[in-house]
Amino acid sequence: METEASFSGRPVAPTPDQARAALADADRVRASTAALSATPWPIWFATVLTAYLAAFPFVYGGVVAEGSWLLPRWAWVTALLVTTAAFWALFSVAAHSWKQRTGVALRFDVLPRRATVPLMAGLPAVLVGSALAFRATGQAWLLVAASAVAAAVSVGFHLAFVRLHRKTS
Repeated sequence: METEASFSGRPVAPTPDQARAALADADRVRASTAALSATPWPIWFATVLTAYLAAFPFVYGGVVAEGSWLLPRWAWVTALLVTTAAFWALFSVAAHSWKQRTGVALRFDVLPRRATVPLMAGLPAVLVGSALAFRATGQAWLLVAASAVAAAVSVGFHLAFVRLHRKTS
C-alpha cells in the first residue's frame, strides 16, 4: 500500500479502508505462515521415522540382553549406531528440504502440549523400558509390544499433523 506525499513532503495517513485492508493482508500472511509450519512431515520421512521407532526396541533389546540374543552384542551395537546415524542424517535432509520448499523452519511446537509432553516422556520410557524389561525377564513379547506402540504413536502423530494442517489451511 502506497501513501501519497503531501505538499510538505510527509506521507499522508492511510484512510480507514486502507488500514483495514493492510490488517487483513497481515492476518492472511500470519495464517499462511501458521499453515505452512503445521504441514506434516514428508511421507517418506514419516515412514522412516516409523520404521526406526518400530526397530528400536529390538535393536536396543539386543544391545542390553544378557549374552548373545540372535546376534552377537557387537552386531547389535553396530546396528544401533548405524540406524541412529541414518535417522539423524535423513532428519537433516527432511528439515533442509522442508525449509527450501516452504521457507519455514521445521517446528515442533505446532501440536498441543497436552499431546507432545506425554509423548516426550512416555515414548522413551516405553522404548528403553521394554528393552530393560526384556533383559530382566527374557520375554521377547515385551519388545514386540513396544515396537507396536511406537509405530502406532508415530503414525498417530503424523495423522495429527495432517489434520492440523487441513484445519489451518
